[in-house]
Amino acid sequence: MSATRYTYLGPEGTFTEAALRTLPEAATRELVPMVSVPAALDAVRNGEAAAALVPIENSVEGGVTATLDELASGEPLMIYREVLLPITFALLVRPGTQLSEIKTVTGHPVAQPQVRNWLRSHLPEAVWESAASNADGARLVQEGRFDAAFAGEFAAATYGLEPLVTQIHDAENAETRFVLVGRPARPAAPTGADKTSVVLWLGDDHPGALLELLQEFAVRGVNLMLIQSRPTGAGIGNYCFAVDAEGHIADRRVGEALMGLKRICPNVRFLGSYPRAGASREDVRPLRRGTSDLEFTEASDWLTRAQDGRA
Repeated sequence: MSATRYTYLGPEGTFTEAALRTLPEAATRELVPMVSVPAALDAVRNGEAAAALVPIENSVEGGVTATLDELASGEPLMIYREVLLPITFALLVRPGTQLSEIKTVTGHPVAQPQVRNWLRSHLPEAVWESAASNADGARLVQEGRFDAAFAGEFAAATYGLEPLVTQIHDAENAETRFVLVGRPARPAAPTGADKTSVVLWLGDDHPGALLELLQEFAVRGVNLMLIQSRPTGAGIGNYCFAVDAEGHIADRRVGEALMGLKRICPNVRFLGSYPRAGASREDVRPLRRGTSDLEFTEASDWLTRAQDGRA
């Protein structure tokens, strides 16, 4: 395994590369662009890279399905940290192109919902066609296959383009969440401001099946930050659920919730416990009464005494 190589969703000039370069260790790693999320993660699985940074959630469009599906299937991988990157787009064109000349535009599919209203207002006749990434869209414009691409302004120089319009976004404060993924290992110690990610499979489809899963978290005071259903491929109505929960697997409330889920789910895939980006211990909501590690320990001690006739 190359311990100094990190892969990411390429080509050069993607928001994923920009997010990766915010990590301190990126300065001492070989950063290798890949053509897709599966390719970036497969490089980790087969030992060509130590880790991969991939997008997993957008504040406008929601979960990035390619990443969620890859993490739910195949050889297990684990999330070690997350990065939040503010997202704003530039309209990149070949030098000299005017807005009135733009008939075709491109960008990553997740970009389209973030610029849809701007397109409707400024380029209502332009035809959109998706690209593998925003930077790949810029490359296609460079090659003359499209008139313009929505990408990060920082990608313009890489592809010899000009930012015709900047600061394009339909939603203020839009962000994309990226995760650094490696091979499974012992999670880092809790920081007090952590997140735990898992994928859960329903045993069978019956009334209240999803509620049973959620109750394992609720009764232990574990707050959920994301839950998204994904088809398993086994037929209509067969789903698994990607879940992000507050807390660390080493926290008693989280650990016991996962044990409860393992008892009722045919499959539980642990994707990691890692620090929440941009959060500190002071940002975490106070625990509900009865859900602290101390209270779990006291309850366990009480049960032992009761079993011994000393309650």
